[in-house]
Amino acid sequence: MSKNEATTIEIGETSKESKGKAPLLGAAHVEHARAGYKRGVSIFDLVLRISAATAALAATVTMGTTEQTLPFFTQFFQFQASYDDLPSFTFFVIAMSIATGYLVLSVPFSIVCIARPLLTAPRLLLILCDTLTLTLTTSAAASSAAIVYLAHNGNSDANWLAICQQFGDFCRRTSGAVVASFVAVALLIFMVVLSALGLRKH
Repeated sequence: MSKNEATTIEIGETSKESKGKAPLLGAAHVEHARAGYKRGVSIFDLVLRISAATAALAATVTMGTTEQTLPFFTQFFQFQASYDDLPSFTFFVIAMSIATGYLVLSVPFSIVCIARPLLTAPRLLLILCDTLTLTLTTSAAASSAAIVYLAHNGNSDANWLAICQQFGDFCRRTSGAVVASFVAVALLIFMVVLSALGLRKH
């Protein structure tokens, strides 16, 4: 065998080996990039989840402890306003309590998504439960916002008087609770979008 033939054989074998390894290295790089992207999404989801739980808890506690009594000439003749006097506010406290409990319990699943970013089952479970919780909190926040609006402005057509001039502290606390609930709603929307992005294959 001549020197030229040996050189030709070595070059041919080297080119075959490089062609076989190149697709494998490219696939590993793509898989690593996908895992990094999904892990970043999961970390951001965890931050939003904790923030939403905090906002929902603040809304629940604020509304659940809202009560104001107006003293008059005698202690036997008083006007009192409490959140449980209105069904919408009672529903608000129950709904936001459920949302708070769910968001706290969902934190471990979000951590699993960070540790195992390529798993789809936890993300699918989170996006389904997040959507249900979003629906519940939105309905509670919207119904309570309507009551707060009536408390501030009344309705002359229905002869409903505004009570916030008398029950100022009551209105301030209920308004703050409604604002906190809408913050939780906005964060839940972002969480649903993030979960959808995390389920993308590419």
